[in-house]
Amino acid sequence: MLLLPNQYKRIGWIILIPSTILGIALVITDFEFLSYETNIFALLHDSFGKQPRTGLINTNIVPTAVGALFIIGALMVSFSREKMEDEFIARLRQTSLIWAVVVNYILLFFSMILIYGFAFLNVMVYQMFTVLIIFIIRFNYLLYKSSKEIPDEKYNQSTTGY
Repeated sequence: MLLLPNQYKRIGWIILIPSTILGIALVITDFEFLSYETNIFALLHDSFGKQPRTGLINTNIVPTAVGALFIIGALMVSFSREKMEDEFIARLRQTSLIWAVVVNYILLFFSMILIYGFAFLNVMVYQMFTVLIIFIIRFNYLLYKSSKEIPDEKYNQSTTGY
């Protein structure tokens, strides 16, 4: 499996934690917490009722920057090697990723049948981040759980002679 070196995990956490806090603060304050308006190139943009086009727009780039940093940090945390990467860890990583995708699409399914209008657009924006969030939580939970079980097995093997 193609993974980043282990030291990227620490860098990922350093990026992920502040970007998560900033992202939550932006959502809570309706994106008024922090603002930096500037001209930026948009491949495609539109205004309500107008035809989409390409060009420079004046916009608050803070939400985009925070979202991009979140994704970069989450990818680094998710796909960096563990200190002791073995087949067991690779299997945990694989099952956690599958589990995250399935849970994400279950949430999306229920969102599609229960949420409508602009609220659904908000759900779709958050949906971009949920696969990585669910994966990180699930994988680290399974790592933690297995680290608590493995010493017991070693203890049992040494005391029973098996």
